[in-house]
Amino acid sequence: MASDGVPQRTGNNLDPWYANYAERAAGLAASEVRALFAVASRPEVVSLAGGMPYVSALPHELIVSSMEKVMRERGAVALQYGSGQGIPELREQILEVMAIEGIHGTVDNVVTATGSQQALDLVAKLFIDPGDVILAESPSYVGALGIFRSYQANVAHVATDEHGLIPEALRQTIAALRGQGRRIKFLYTIPNFHNPAGVTLSAERRPEILEICRSNEILVLEDNPYGLLHFDEPAPNALRSLDPEGVIYLGSFSKTLAPGFRVGWALAPHAIREKLILAAESAILSPSSFSQMVVSEYLATADWRAQIDTFRGVYRERKDAMIEALGEHLPQLSWTNPNGGFYVWVTMPDVLDSKQMLPRAVKELVAYTPGTAFFADGRGRHAMRLSFCYPTPEAIRLGVRRLATVVNGELDLLDTFAGTGTLQLPPTSGYESAPPSDLK
Repeated sequence: MASDGVPQRTGNNLDPWYANYAERAAGLAASEVRALFAVASRPEVVSLAGGMPYVSALPHELIVSSMEKVMRERGAVALQYGSGQGIPELREQILEVMAIEGIHGTVDNVVTATGSQQALDLVAKLFIDPGDVILAESPSYVGALGIFRSYQANVAHVATDEHGLIPEALRQTIAALRGQGRRIKFLYTIPNFHNPAGVTLSAERRPEILEICRSNEILVLEDNPYGLLHFDEPAPNALRSLDPEGVIYLGSFSKTLAPGFRVGWALAPHAIREKLILAAESAILSPSSFSQMVVSEYLATADWRAQIDTFRGVYRERKDAMIEALGEHLPQLSWTNPNGGFYVWVTMPDVLDSKQMLPRAVKELVAYTPGTAFFADGRGRHAMRLSFCYPTPEAIRLGVRRLATVVNGELDLLDTFAGTGTLQLPPTSGYESAPPSDLK
């Protein structure tokens, strides 16, 4: 205890500045599986773990020509600082993109960001005080959970099923938290082709979810990076289209163009928009003018709708390969069958632990993301997320076959020792708050 009465933390041999960190830095703990993903990046390992878009399907010559034109005609502007809100021409085009999902907004209320991940962080920065509660689906996006934890929020998971977030579960969760005197700041949801579950919130439930939040004065944060990547029927219109004043909408070009540009956006109610711009300027001064201009030029010159159709075909083929391989090699498990996006959520028997099993999987030259990464409370050890977006269909089939070797080997081992007493699995710790960089 220091003389001024303030508790003092001490440094350690590994980090002499440990005592100087803010308390919220504790939410930036390293992922327990990061080292395994470094091993999984070897070319001989089939990675079903990371949500990386298949950018090789892009028309590279058109991308190059867009870059060249920006530099040739507007290079001095592209390489300079820009507006904290983003360039107006791109914000106009973003309105055109969102209109596909029924959203009607104004250029003034669009704020571009360095990927929608930054927009998510800015919203959290504006709204979360330590101890606040954030509502999120069960399971939820690992990158969002890391942000919420870094701002010292508590996440309350709300149950989902094959039709998405369950309205009655949302009502009960809100009532229970309010009964405990807890302060709920917003509902974070990925309604379309959910990461990691792959499910889509049904059209029937969307107005009910919004009414529950509106009646309880709870803001909705709608994260929609995958909404245009449907396989058969399009997803229902965005939540934002039904409640412009109660929903902040987050979008991104990372999945429909390329993540390397790091261009995303937020569409927010007017008052929130102003604070988002101030928060963005405080954090980065302005998003990259060059990236925004290249994306804008691409949208102006390319048939970007046709390119999204191309991506849909690529991902549909890969999803079908994964579902067929799971049915052939792991019929004893259950899984979601998404109508879009990047992910299949696999549920295993209770005796298996996906985190404990991952080192064995990497040894068999296949990687996945353990289910515990997608919960704030340590749940998910009986589940895993498989990504079908990046590997070829042939690699996916090989990866699932290798995964089946691991799963069946674990089950055989447990069955062998079943008569010798209860086999106690080691307890799992909390979720990975700082995931490997490819866990998008």
